[in-house]
Order: sequence, then structure tokens, then C-alpha cells
Amino acid sequence: MLKIARIVIVALCCILICVLGTIYSFICFRNPSNVGIMARWFGRLFPLFGLNVEHRFPQNKENMPRCIYIGNHQNNFDMVTISYMVLPRTVSVGKKSLIWIPFFGILYWVTGNIFLDRENRSKAHSTMTELARRINKDNLSIWMFPEGTRSRGRGLLPFKTGAFHAAIAAGVPIVPVVCSTTHNKIDLNRWDNGKVICEMMDPIDVSSYTKDNVRELASYCHDLMEKRIAELDAEIAQGK
Repeated sequence: MLKIARIVIVALCCILICVLGTIYSFICFRNPSNVGIMARWFGRLFPLFGLNVEHRFPQNKENMPRCIYIGNHQNNFDMVTISYMVLPRTVSVGKKSLIWIPFFGILYWVTGNIFLDRENRSKAHSTMTELARRINKDNLSIWMFPEGTRSRGRGLLPFKTGAFHAAIAAGVPIVPVVCSTTHNKIDLNRWDNGKVICEMMDPIDVSSYTKDNVRELASYCHDLMEKRIAELDAEIAQGK
């Protein structure tokens, strides 16, 4: 019964956010700060899932330079955990098919996010080039999930290199954002589903990397994030 009630309440909240967010975003049409506002609206829904989410930002988050944020992509609960970490003037890159999701698709477009056609490799490559141009031209940061899909309990999946090519081309740092493991830890029929920690890590300078060793950069970031996720999981397990 609790699970059904939660699903109904969350669905209604999501529809309301999408409708109000779409109206707001049409007024401020494709303003790059719209994405962060909407992401934080969704991120405030975490108590409905019986979660206690701690968000850890750097002390200087207001002065964060243009960058590419990379997050671990676990499951649908990312909507109420790691999404809250999106800062102003940050847009995300998502698959083209998102546009067809009822209510959410139009919101995703009107807030100013960028669509990626994964089926067309040449278009996907040109999108990364366009990202680099827009970061500097429009004073934007970009949010990406370099795994390319939800991991669903398989650990941190190998990274695709698109985000790293874009960072090198734009000359901006990579900022990892990690969320502790939520797979198989949330039961919608349970009142208390424990603690989740989301943390924005220090920027990673990419100036010493080129397109020839971009996979080294991707591997370095992957290992760094994988280690930090394990540390956050251990911290939660110890009840700190």
C-alpha cells in the first residue's frame, strides 16, 4: 500500500513540476539556468522515497568555472538524488528519444538541454564539437553521464569519451559528481530507506591531455570516481 501511495504521489508531483516548469521555461525561454532550477525541483522529492540525501558541494561552488560535469548514472532514483547537484548555467546532454517522454520531453527541450543522436556517429561527433563551442560562446557548463546508460547495479560502467573530447576542445576542466550506491537499497514499501550522499569533487585539469590520449583521461576520471563511490558507501555503512 505504501508503495502504491508513493508511486501516485511522486507521479503527480513530477507531472506538476513538468507543467509548471514548462510554463516557467517558456517565459525564460531556454535560459541555461532553467535546467538547474528544474533539477533542484525534482531533487527535493527525495523524502517521498524515504531517503535522507546529503549534498556536498565545494565551498567555492558559486565561483565554479565553466566546466564539464560528469556523474555516475545508476537508475531512475538519480532524479531525486544526483540531479540536485546541477548548478546554474549548466545544461545537460541527453539522448534524442527523451523528447517523446510525456510531459518531461517538452520540459527537457524548453529548458535548453542538448539532444544527442546516438544512432548517428557523425552527428554525435559534431555535437561534441558544438558543445565545446557553446561552452565558451555562451558561458555554459555541461552535465553528462559518460557511462551512456544506467548502470543498474553493475558498478561504474566504462566511460565513453565524448565528454572528455569536448572538455579538451573547449579547454575547460572536468568536474566529477558522484552519488553513493542506491541499487537494491530502496524499497518503496519501507518507510526509511536510509542515507544517500552526493558529492561534487574537485576540478580535474585537462590541459596536459589531447585527443590522442583522451582515453587516459577517461580512465583516470573513472578510477577516481569509482574509488570515491566506494568510500561514500563505506561511510554510510559505518553510520557516520
